[in-house]
Amino acid sequence: MRRIPLTVSLVAAACLALTACDPGPGDSGGDAKQSPSPTHSQPSPTRSATDAPAGDDTGPAAVDLGEPSRTVGAKTVGILEITPTTVVYAEQGAGVSPQNGVFAVVALGEKSMSANPADEEPAPGGGWQWIGPDGTPVAAGNGNAGKVTLDGYPPSGAIEPGDTATRARVFDLTPEQAKGGKLVYTDGTQAPHGWKLPAEDTGPQVADIKGKLGL
Repeated sequence: MRRIPLTVSLVAAACLALTACDPGPGDSGGDAKQSPSPTHSQPSPTRSATDAPAGDDTGPAAVDLGEPSRTVGAKTVGILEITPTTVVYAEQGAGVSPQNGVFAVVALGEKSMSANPADEEPAPGGGWQWIGPDGTPVAAGNGNAGKVTLDGYPPSGAIEPGDTATRARVFDLTPEQAKGGKLVYTDGTQAPHGWKLPAEDTGPQVADIKGKLGL
């Protein structure tokens, strides 16, 4: 009988062992391969209107002057659709001079959209602010603004279901703050609503407001 050299036998056995331990591309080797971890990142959550920056990069996102926004009424009663329609800048108003240099008057159209009468949420819990180009918030009625009254533009009062009212808010601003910016209203749920403010007189009630201011 022919004898196979021991060295050859050992080499052959080693090759067979390596083949058994190294499955081919199509062989799972008895164990399922783990899928590689994805390398792409998950998309960022969508930002809400109250988180998105606008203008001065603070506060709520702002829509254009003349765009409506549905807001919750004072003490969370009723729904008001509020539309700032007009902005007028004046160096005096109905015989009153501003402390800071410029009055800004904003006319508002408001409609009650629910089965209950609704009114604006008053400050300090809510209400109106002007945010100028420098990002500083100014509350409505500040300085001498509270002394300016406009016939036909009542500042407050509940609006009956389905009814509308035209109101106005007055701000006492520095010349720098009066170069446009953002108007912010915080409603009965503490939700802010924002509008872009142009730096010049704008809107359908400009002439009417100027007449009431004595300009």
